Amino acid sequence: MILFLRVFFLVVLASMLWVTSWASLGQALWDFIGSPASRDRWFIATLFDAYWGFLTFYVWVAYKETGFVARALWLVAILLFGNIAMSVYCLRELFRVPNGAPLSSVLLRRTA
Repeated sequence: MILFLRVFFLVVLASMLWVTSWASLGQALWDFIGSPASRDRWFIATLFDAYWGFLTFYVWVAYKETGFVARALWLVAILLFGNIAMSVYCLRELFRVPNGAPLSSVLLRRTA
């Protein structure tokens, strides 16, 4: 399972970096903000959905991280970079354990 999750989050990271680069090269984000498309109801609903998902994921990060600074930095990274930051965090956690480790060793807080 650990190996599968490593590959999965590498694919997420690579695809998010690709699509973000592709979109950025086609149109700057600040050009999109304020355009009629950015006021579309489905666009707004999708942003709500994404950011509630980011915050839900962050609850797990806040549980895993014990230091205030780390928690604050991960919150900022997740809110600014979304799934890119989330996949980096998951990869960091997944590469800290051996291939055969149980999934609980990734999901649960490390003891001191």
